[in-house]
Amino acid sequence: MKPSICYRIAAVLLVLFGLGHTVGFRQTPPEWGVGELVRSMQTIHFNVQGFDRTYYGFYVGFGLFVAVFLFFSALVAWQLGRVRPETLAAIPAVTWGLVACFLAVTVLSWRYFFVIPVVFSALITLCLAFGAWSARKTG
Repeated sequence: MKPSICYRIAAVLLVLFGLGHTVGFRQTPPEWGVGELVRSMQTIHFNVQGFDRTYYGFYVGFGLFVAVFLFFSALVAWQLGRVRPETLAAIPAVTWGLVACFLAVTVLSWRYFFVIPVVFSALITLCLAFGAWSARKTG
């Protein structure tokens, strides 16, 4: 398989992962029994470096950070899909760095989350790794 196809598949998976994360990370089904906890995270305010904040605000902010990086990663993967294999082989810090990043995301998803992010991050890691490996082989 061509590296371009691997990177394009990874880009599509990253967009889907980003959309799912953005829509889902603030949902708290009643059966979890965390309604009171979430309300306290939303209502207890504290001062941080002159700013009035809540822990829920930190949670939402970091969740949106993750979404931004997932969408940016999709853009990077899509752009890598446009690059010739010889050029990809010449930038292993980018290609293999992206693989290492999403391998870490996969491990963190396995440790702290649930099946859907584990599957998405593992598939993305495999696509990126195969793209980097096949570019090295071709280039």
